Amino acid sequence: MTLNEFETWFYFRKRRTSSRFNVFAMIISDLISVMLSFGSGFFLVNLYDFEVINFRSFVMYWPYVPVFIIIFILFGLYPGISLAPSEELRRVFISGIIAYGAIIISRYIEDSELDWITVAFVVSFCVSTLIILQGRAIMRHLLSSMRLGGIPAVIYGGGVMGRALVDKLISKPLLGYAPVLILDDDVNTGDEYRSIPVIHDTKLGPEIVRRFNIKMAIVAINHIKRKDLVSLINNSVSAFRYNILIPDFFGLTTIWMSARDFDGILGIATTQKLKIPLNRFAKRFMDCSVVVLGGLIIMPFLLLIAICIKLNSRGPALYKHTRIGINGKEFKTYKFRTMVQDADKRLAELLLNDSSARAEWEATQKLKNDPRVTPFGRLLRKLSIDEFPQLLNVLRGEMSLVGPRPIVRDEIEKYGEDFSRIFSLKPGITGLWQISGRSDTGYTDRVSFDTYYSQNWSVWLDLWILYRTAGVVLAGRGAY
Repeated sequence: MTLNEFETWFYFRKRRTSSRFNVFAMIISDLISVMLSFGSGFFLVNLYDFEVINFRSFVMYWPYVPVFIIIFILFGLYPGISLAPSEELRRVFISGIIAYGAIIISRYIEDSELDWITVAFVVSFCVSTLIILQGRAIMRHLLSSMRLGGIPAVIYGGGVMGRALVDKLISKPLLGYAPVLILDDDVNTGDEYRSIPVIHDTKLGPEIVRRFNIKMAIVAINHIKRKDLVSLINNSVSAFRYNILIPDFFGLTTIWMSARDFDGILGIATTQKLKIPLNRFAKRFMDCSVVVLGGLIIMPFLLLIAICIKLNSRGPALYKHTRIGINGKEFKTYKFRTMVQDADKRLAELLLNDSSARAEWEATQKLKNDPRVTPFGRLLRKLSIDEFPQLLNVLRGEMSLVGPRPIVRDEIEKYGEDFSRIFSLKPGITGLWQISGRSDTGYTDRVSFDTYYSQNWSVWLDLWILYRTAGVVLAGRGAY
């Protein structure tokens, strides 16, 4: 394709090349979410006692709302494109602490007392992060469904890495960038990839910026020599206002990278967060706190489930199974029993006589139509209630609330060289695999999710995964 042909292709599909519309949309979303947070706080306090507060008075505090937007701007939440979800959670939460803290302190200075309105703002803060994150998610889905969200980006590289990037951006439009052109000097990359035009001239950067005002370029070229990369950046990529360099090492996928300067030599520094004792303590403290507090609340419910299992089929209510834990050590996981007592015998017979079931089992170690599962057990699996007894494993220190997917010994070889790194952590009741398809994901995806988690752990990532898990479980997606 020539540049003139691309002009017709591009203007037929894209009108905007800046992120201003995205910024405006996210500001509107945040304004509505903050007002809803205010309203929720005042409503809940008013619900407690109709006499202590005038619910309508929360309108008087709307002038505080723009303060939130200013703080969000300072924390880099706009346009928020390609911002890691855990990092967005962190920034929204800290912004909320500052904004609500300022409101509460200013009111106390003015009135010298902590009244019910102050309580309403405290309640508002407690729900604000979830409301704001949900509002942003809804806005992104709206923009994506109306094809208004993607910021045009030129991709340098039509090889394996460039195509992988295009695949990711097309399959996940919520990432925020829409590939519109691939530049690659190699004619063997073809004239298009997934309907994205390919032009075989990487020197066209300045001309593309001048004619189309595209502002983003992403360099994703395999095995390029340092001299050629420097020349490419200086003479072509630098014409774009923003550019991203995708490093040519797929195995390292950490967001905790930072640059180091060794007197003109660039170094990339990374930190394995869970190697730090304080972080391990923080993760363990969060596990125990949530399990103890949550366990006290749901204990009657768990006892009821156990009784129903006993009434539904013969056998114990709890089931123990050997799994691989931290550093490859075996331990027994606890689950509510969802299968018949002779499950192992039925599985062996099925795999012997059904080739399609055998292939499915070898690929995922799961069966969608598993004859071993009882009717009540199928309901428990659908709602992921069968995994609640693993809270005991968390208390015993064998598992964590969030972590890699617990596996059996036969699965170790499927993890290859990634096994030792992934299972230097405790397996989790939930994890990235749980919120990204669960049983519908293959081993390649599962290993990728667990690798990402091990390299990018933070308290915020754990909190985000727990937040997403609730939605996935309620929807029953990917569970069988």
